[in-house]
Amino acid sequence: MNRTLPGRWGAVLYDCRIGHVRTAPLRHAFRHRTHLWLVDLDRLPRLPAPLRPLARFQARDHPGDPARTLRQNLDAYLAGQGVDLGGGQVLMLAQARSFGHVFNPLTLYWCHAPDGSPVCTVAEVHSTYGEHHRYLLPPGTCEVPKEFYVSPFFPVDGSYRMSLDEPGRTLALTVELTREGGRVFTATVRGTGTPAGPAALLRAVLRHPFATAAVSLHIRVQGVRLLLRGLPVQPRPRNLQEKAHLP
Repeated sequence: MNRTLPGRWGAVLYDCRIGHVRTAPLRHAFRHRTHLWLVDLDRLPRLPAPLRPLARFQARDHPGDPARTLRQNLDAYLAGQGVDLGGGQVLMLAQARSFGHVFNPLTLYWCHAPDGSPVCTVAEVHSTYGEHHRYLLPPGTCEVPKEFYVSPFFPVDGSYRMSLDEPGRTLALTVELTREGGRVFTATVRGTGTPAGPAALLRAVLRHPFATAAVSLHIRVQGVRLLLRGLPVQPRPRNLQEKAHLP
């Protein structure tokens, strides 16, 4: 049975703390705050016209045909991997387009069968180079080979351990990158959810103004700091083809 999200808009807003810790070849850590949406792809929030510039969910911000819906594009991707949800619910965690800008380093989709049982999780990674990659994962915690150039300071090798439990009142996600010699990078997302509605959205925007632009700015500022500390840039592979894994 499909899960019904709470609130006037049938969605949840999470006030989040995002942390990045790099442990090799040098130690570097930073944190920032933002807000994320949990939405049902079949019941996207319908905001009143004055609030729409603050939050839009558009297919053009994710892989697939921009003329189709987010749900249609995800179903097409899953079908290409031999997965048929049979119309089951898909919950998406992401930032919305706000003030005309959006950048989601990681978008997550929790995919269910019609009876509500989990089928798979899709982790959609975007880089600052305008490229994307999807990992098709089993529910819960799993490991998957790294196949996508994200940070210019890590080559495309090693594996990710992803703990991506479906959120409820709270949000707790962890992604660890392991290379030969051990764990070299950990990203965490921790948050507390509030039913989405006009008041909750306005509070989130006031608390984290221009949150989507701030994500891009944080990434670039931290990159400059690493360059200044002498960390070498790894060459970006060309023509990496998107792959998917279901371990």
